[in-house]
Amino acid sequence: MSTAAVLVAVALGGAGVLLFLRRYFSIRQALRTSGCLRMMQGKTVIITGANSGIGKATALGLLKLQARVILACRNCERAEEASRELQQEAGEGQGEIVIKQLDLASLKSVRNFCDEMLKEEPKLDVLINNAGVFQCPYMKTEDGFEMQFGTNHLGHFLLTNLLLDRLIKSAPSRIVVVSSSLYKYGEINFEDLNSVQSYDKGFAYSRSKLANILFTHELAKRLEGTGTTVNVVHPGIVKTNLGRYINIPFFAKPLFNAVSWAFFKTPLQGAQTSIYLSSSPDVEGVSGKYFGDCKEETLLPKATDDAVARKLWDISEVMVGLTK
Repeated sequence: MSTAAVLVAVALGGAGVLLFLRRYFSIRQALRTSGCLRMMQGKTVIITGANSGIGKATALGLLKLQARVILACRNCERAEEASRELQQEAGEGQGEIVIKQLDLASLKSVRNFCDEMLKEEPKLDVLINNAGVFQCPYMKTEDGFEMQFGTNHLGHFLLTNLLLDRLIKSAPSRIVVVSSSLYKYGEINFEDLNSVQSYDKGFAYSRSKLANILFTHELAKRLEGTGTTVNVVHPGIVKTNLGRYINIPFFAKPLFNAVSWAFFKTPLQGAQTSIYLSSSPDVEGVSGKYFGDCKEETLLPKATDDAVARKLWDISEVMVGLTK
C-alpha cells in the first residue's frame, strides 16, 4: 500500500472514531434528556411514516417524554411490528401508541385518515409531517401526481389543511415539517409540476423538499396569532431505508457501508431536531423557521419567496381539491 493510501486510511479511520464518539455521547445525552423530562404528558402527536427510520426514532423520543403518539403509516402490519419494538425500547413509564392507516400517495386515504382523527381526537397537539419518498423511478400516485411531489408535498399539504382547525383549537400546538438541505438543488417549475415534460429523480426530490419549505413559509403567515406554530427541519444525512431506490454497485457496497457507518447519522440522531421542535419550551411561539441540529439556520432566498409560496399554495389547493 502506498504512503498516500495509508494516510487516507488513517484519516478516514480517525474521522470514523471521532464521529463514533460524537454519536455515542450524543445518543447518551438524548436518552438521558428524554429519560428525565415528562413535558409531553397528556399531549397527542401524529407522526407520518413512523414505522421506520427517523419517524420511528422520533416516536421513541416522544414516547419517552410520555406523549400519546399516533403512528400514521401506509402499512399497518409494519406499524404493528414497530409498535412492539417501540414499547420494548421505551420501557416503563412510556406514553401511549396508536396505529392508524395513512397512505400519502392517495388523497382518498388522507381524507379518510383525517375524518377518523377528527371523530376520535378532540385534541391534537403536534403534527409531524415526516414520511417521504426519495429519488424513486418515475411513477405516479393514485391521483396521477408524480410520486415524490405528490407524496412529499401534496399528501402532507392536504393532511395539514384538513387537521388545521383541530390543531388551532388545541393551541398552543405545533406542526413540524421534515424537509432536506437538498432543497437547494430544487426549483418550482409551475409549468411542469407533474414532471410530464422531463423527469430527473434527484431534481424531483429536491423540488418536493423545496415545496415543503415554501409551504411552511406560507402556512406560518396564515397561522399568525392562532397559537399554532409551524417549523421545518432538515435532519442531515441519516442512514435509513429511505435510499432503497439508490443502486450501489456490488463492489462498492463495502466502502459505502463503512462510510455510511462513520459519517451518516443514526435515525436517533436524525430525529433529535424533530423531537426538539415538538417538545422544547425553547421554541414555544417560534414559527416559520428552518432548523438543523436543533439550531435555526438560514435559508436561500428562493425558499422564502412570498410570491412563489403563495402561488404554490393556491395551485396545491386546486390539485388536492380544497378549493370551493
